Amino acid sequence: MTNIPGGPLHIQALHYERHGLPAEVLEATTLELPALGQGEALVAMRCAAIHYSDLGLVNGTYGNLKALPSVAGREGVGEVVALGAGVSGLKIGARVRMPEDAGVWREAVVAKAAEFFPIPAGIPDEQAAMAFINPPTAWRMLHDFVRLERGDWLIQNAGTSAVGVLVAQLSRHLGLNCLSVVRDVAVAKRLKENGATVVVAEDSGYEKEPLKLTGGAPIKLALNAVGGESVGRLCRALSSGGVVVTYGGVTAEPVRFPTRSLIFNDIQLRGFWLDGWVRSHPAAETRATLEKLLGLLRDRVIAQPIVARYPLAQWHGALEHAFRAGKGGKVVFTGEWKP
Repeated sequence: MTNIPGGPLHIQALHYERHGLPAEVLEATTLELPALGQGEALVAMRCAAIHYSDLGLVNGTYGNLKALPSVAGREGVGEVVALGAGVSGLKIGARVRMPEDAGVWREAVVAKAAEFFPIPAGIPDEQAAMAFINPPTAWRMLHDFVRLERGDWLIQNAGTSAVGVLVAQLSRHLGLNCLSVVRDVAVAKRLKENGATVVVAEDSGYEKEPLKLTGGAPIKLALNAVGGESVGRLCRALSSGGVVVTYGGVTAEPVRFPTRSLIFNDIQLRGFWLDGWVRSHPAAETRATLEKLLGLLRDRVIAQPIVARYPLAQWHGALEHAFRAGKGGKVVFTGEWKP
């Protein structure tokens, strides 16, 4: 077993021993890193995202909870700063995805080298830190439910969300037309710059004459992250045989669907959860999806907006900012830890 340079090292991490509101149960805790074992690597966090699903894990409402106690945070990128014996395929200075199971709201982590997914050159740390949840969610929803051809139309609510922006960007890349529904059309210009074809307000009555918005073309796919009456509007806007895919529930209201649309238009209601998709598909398929999306990030085809950066020590302010309504982008933690 090879010792970490300098002997036992201590790091700061955001840790929780019970479920509840993050402000009440999270603690900045000092952890001692284990010695580097055979085939292991020491990785220092350089950027870690803050997602709504992180909140769900901490408060105990997410679909796949961690054993307690646990370090919070699902998605982050780090720099390899030390290697144990027998490691091949990783080099000091390489950037990698930090293992989700260990939690990423921490200054550093030791794990088997095979658990670190390599990040290609040319992708900023902030974008790499958010490459493994939202982009594949958007990509899979555009490919797995309806066969969409170039020129086809889809509709989504939560058009300003991280996934919503990625859906618009990917739609443009794939030659699809994206109708984005938002609370305030003041963001229309920005969304169109990101690939949305048409932007409408949630309460505009768009669902009454959707074909006027599409030039008579049918809308085949709807993506829902809001819930409540918003889903009913999506159902009414869909053409016969269309599919509504729910991947989030911002309002925490039940999905409300019009019975007439189900009966007379044969609308289908489906759900998508990336964690479940990963578990039910071969690892090679997951890797292929991620490699495709990392290439699009490198080529600047897709990108998630960043509105604020905080060091881990300022986690109270970071979380308050991250879950504030209307913030317009992602809040991330940044790190400069060295052994």
